[in-house]
Amino acid sequence: MLQVVFLAILSLSCILAMPASPTNNNISPSDRTFAETYLDNYYLMTAKSKTTFVEKIKEMQKFFGMSVTGRLDSDTMTMMKTPRCGMPDVAEFRQFPGRPRWAKTQLSYRIVNYTPDLPRPVVDEAIRMAFKVWSDVTPLKFTRVSSRRADILIQFGARSHGDGIPFDGPNGVLAHAYAPGNGIGGDAHFDEDERWTSSSAGFNLFLVAAHEFGHSLGLDHSRDARALMFPNYRYVNTRNFRLPQDDVNGIQSIYGRK
Repeated sequence: MLQVVFLAILSLSCILAMPASPTNNNISPSDRTFAETYLDNYYLMTAKSKTTFVEKIKEMQKFFGMSVTGRLDSDTMTMMKTPRCGMPDVAEFRQFPGRPRWAKTQLSYRIVNYTPDLPRPVVDEAIRMAFKVWSDVTPLKFTRVSSRRADILIQFGARSHGDGIPFDGPNGVLAHAYAPGNGIGGDAHFDEDERWTSSSAGFNLFLVAAHEFGHSLGLDHSRDARALMFPNYRYVNTRNFRLPQDDVNGIQSIYGRK
C-alpha cells in the first residue's frame, strides 16, 4: 500500500515539474487587439481559405520562417511589432492582382514634398540611389521631373495623408507604395512620424525607399530575410549596396536583364 502511495506521489511530482506548454495566457488584451489588426492588414486570405485567428497566426509564422504553432507567443509578438512596410505579406492574389508592370522602360518620378529630418539634397540623393538599385539590373531608366505629372509620385505625410490608408505613428508602418498603374499607381508614401536618416540611426531613407520602389515596379514581399523586399526593416551597410539575388531574380522576371 505504501509503495502504491509513493508511486502516486512520485507521478504527481513529475507532472508538476514538467514545463507548461506555451499558451496565450500571458498576452495582454492590448497585444491581442494589436495582433488581430496586424493579421487583418498583412494576411488578407480569401473567404474560402483558413481565416481563423489561429490559422492566420500560422500563416504569418510560416511566412517569417518561425516555428508554426498558431500561438500568440512572445516571439510572434516581437516579430509583429518590428517596424515594417505597410503592404500585405499574403493576399488573395499574392500581392498585386495580375502581376502588374509598367509597359515602358523610361519612367519619371517627382518628389512632392520633403521630410524636415534631412537636407533636401540628401533626400534627392537617397531617392536617386534607391531607383538606381533597380535600374542597375534591368532595362528601366528613371528621370526626375519637378513640375509635370510623373509616373511615380513620392511624398512624406503623417497619419491621414490623402490616400485613405493612414499611417500609425512612430515605429510601426514606415511607408507603403502602390503597384504600377494609372492614378495613384506606382506612388510611394513615407511616414513623417518616423525619424529619417542617411545612417544606421532611425530609419535609413535609402533602404526604405529602395524597398518601396520595388512595389512601385510590381514586386511583392519576399520570405527571404536577406532580401530587400523582406517586409521588416533591417539596416545594412549602404556603402556600395548591391541588390540581393532574390530581388534581382524577382525584378528580372518582370522586366528582363539590363
